[in-house]
Formats: sequence, structure tokens, C-alpha cells
Amino acid sequence: MLAVPAPPVRHQQLIVTIYGLYGRGSGDALPVSVLISMLGTLGYDAPGVRSSVSRLKAKGVLKSVRRDGVAKYELSDSVMDVFREGDRRIFAPERATPLDAWVMAVFSVPESLRNRRHQLRTELSALGFGCVASGVWIAPHQILDQARERLASRGLMQYVDLFKSDYLFDGPMRPKIAEWWDLQAIDEQFGEFLALYEGAGELWSGLVGDNPEAALAESSAELRRYAFQFYVPMLTVWRRFPYRDPNLPLEYLPENWRGPLVRQTFQAIHRLAAPLAAAYAEELIHGRDRLVTH
Repeated sequence: MLAVPAPPVRHQQLIVTIYGLYGRGSGDALPVSVLISMLGTLGYDAPGVRSSVSRLKAKGVLKSVRRDGVAKYELSDSVMDVFREGDRRIFAPERATPLDAWVMAVFSVPESLRNRRHQLRTELSALGFGCVASGVWIAPHQILDQARERLASRGLMQYVDLFKSDYLFDGPMRPKIAEWWDLQAIDEQFGEFLALYEGAGELWSGLVGDNPEAALAESSAELRRYAFQFYVPMLTVWRRFPYRDPNLPLEYLPENWRGPLVRQTFQAIHRLAAPLAAAYAEELIHGRDRLVTH
């Protein structure tokens, strides 16, 4: 197997990804021993895993449960909601078109609640909004429902008015979009992803062909392990991009915008490597004796 890219990700980020992928169903609480095995496959030691689990529990991301006499951890209910909310954006986002409407968020927060103002800006930015002016933010209308739900869950809707609207402007939109979003920063992050994974779709196509189901049925334990090592860190890096990229119409973006290439690369790896990685994770969770020994 070829070397696995090594993106700069931390224990806690990987654990959250693992739970998002393999620990969200009913009864899918994971013991620390399984997390240690999974992170060990990714090159991380047991003390660091135990420490990260403790931190995630203290933050309310994980909660401890006891199943079949074994101490385990599962995602907290609030984090489960975040994962459900994020699935569509991470795996199947909708790109806006020039004919689509916009959603405007107009807010006013008292000076005495500056921390809430900062939280509101952070949430809007994370949802993919761009800043038009102080207290006025804009995004493609596709995220209206998600924005309403997110802001309500954070107790912020009382400060915000949301409008679905058209923008009446006869000039070119690209300069306006460049004012409202930091496109250069987003594109630089795309470049970092491509530096690690560009060409990986072709790599996986060469390894397993173009039929993920057939590849899984014929796969070796070594290939499943390699897929897990490749896919989980890649998805950990990827998870932040669908929130930072607002999926604006391509007509409004720079001609050399790397967003489509980044998404094409992710989707190719996801389609071919994810089933193999999931099979390896299931072996660790339910049947470790089937794994190859290293």
C-alpha cells in the first residue's frame, strides 16, 4: 500500500469523526478499548486517547453509559443533533444558482450582551453567511431552515430577523461576493486539502475499481485497514469545509475557484474508501479476531 497522507488533526477531532461515522445508532456506545484500537490504527497512543475521551466528556460531547456490564461512551443528545444537521452539508450540499433567492440575517444585540453578539457572528459564519454590513449577513436561501433551527437551538433567534429576498443589482456580482466572503482564505484551505489528497480518487479507483460493493466483498483485511487509515483523517479534515464554503453560484466565484475540484476529490474517496473503512471499524467493534495481525 502507498503511504497514507498525514493531515494535522488531533485525537479529539478524530474521536468525534469516529463517533459520527460508527457510533450514532441505537446501542452504538463504544468502550475506550475500541477507541484505543481505532486510534492506534491511525498512529495515536492509548494515553492520548484516554485523555481526549475525558476532555470530550467534560465538554459534554460524550456521555458515559454502562451496557452489558461494560463502561462505554456515546454521543450526547445535543451533539447527535449537530451531526444530523450537518450530514446534508457534509455529504450532499446544494449549490445555489444565480436565479435563487438569498436569506438575510439582520441582528441587533445590546452592548451589555457582547458575548452573545460574538456567538451570533460565529454561528452565522459557521453556517456559511457572508457579512454585508454591521449586523447584516447574507447567504444562499437553501440554508434558511438550517439557520433558523441552529439559531433557535442556541437561544439566539430573539436577536435576529431572517428575510428571504432578491438582490437588486445590475452590475457584476463577483466583486460584491468578494466583499462579503473571505474567498481567498477559503480557497487557501482548499489548496491545503488538495496538497494532501489531489489524485486520491484515481488512487482508490486503481486499488478497488469502480464498484465499491464488489470491492468490499473481495477485500482483504489489509485493504480494509488501509481504507480506515486513509478515510477517517480525510473526513476529519473535510468536515469543516462544507460550513466555510457557502456553495455560492459558480458564476459569482473566481474563475480558478478550487471548490468543485475539492468536492470531486472528496466524493471520489468517500464513494470508494468509506465502505471498506466502515467494514474495518465494524470488525474492531464486533469481531476483532477477523483482523490481520500487524
